[in-house]
Amino acid sequence: MIPHPDKKPIVVVTEGGPHVWAIINAINEALGPVIVILETPESKAGILRRRARRQGWISVGGQAATMVLTRLGKRFLAGRMENIIAENNLITEPRPSQRIVRVPSANSPECLAAISEIRPGVVFLAGCRMLTRRTLAAIDCPVLNYHAAINPKYRGMNGAYWALATGDTENFGSTIHLVDEGVDTGAVLYQLRCKPGQGDNIASYALRLAAMSRGMCVRALEDALADRLTPLDTGLPSKQWYHPPIWTYLWNGISRGVW
Repeated sequence: MIPHPDKKPIVVVTEGGPHVWAIINAINEALGPVIVILETPESKAGILRRRARRQGWISVGGQAATMVLTRLGKRFLAGRMENIIAENNLITEPRPSQRIVRVPSANSPECLAAISEIRPGVVFLAGCRMLTRRTLAAIDCPVLNYHAAINPKYRGMNGAYWALATGDTENFGSTIHLVDEGVDTGAVLYQLRCKPGQGDNIASYALRLAAMSRGMCVRALEDALADRLTPLDTGLPSKQWYHPPIWTYLWNGISRGVW
């Protein structure tokens, strides 16, 4: 699709990943070429140290063990991921023509310089660092975030998993919200609820939700460019979640069948 000459660009800020590229490629197909600002992922050690200051090393050590276990499990779940990709006609890698601007961090001067040069009509976050107050203040267009869970009830990490693990299956889904300084605390704009597929697990929920959420992402960006974003009153309680520690993950898997 050739974009209208008067249409402002769309910028997507991300660390990448198959589920994010599935969304980006869907946006490209529906709305014309977007510009991707690709940040260098934060080191796992740095993430764990920061969490340990808030939660303690025992809890964070348990979370790290789950992360290692699920990463190893991906080798045995490649067929499940391939099925999701094939069933939904997903393109999970950047196309050769994709314009990518590489920066060290979403909060770096390089990122702000790129956004200033591009002058987008909307900035769309999908799997990147939280933006600081300074970064947000320097962006003069709407900033939206794609969150693979239902906000504000499942803010933070692995919200789709926690919805299933707590028996709240009707709130398995995704959210697009305005970005503020909190952890997924911005005003909710769009939500989609769906069901996991047979054999889905903590490693595949993100790809499943991305497949189901592509249309919602396109609609959100269309509305942002047309200045017709309207916050929703979800009526839901607000809670921040983290990676499940290994003992919780194994218990939920064995007792509830939620992996």
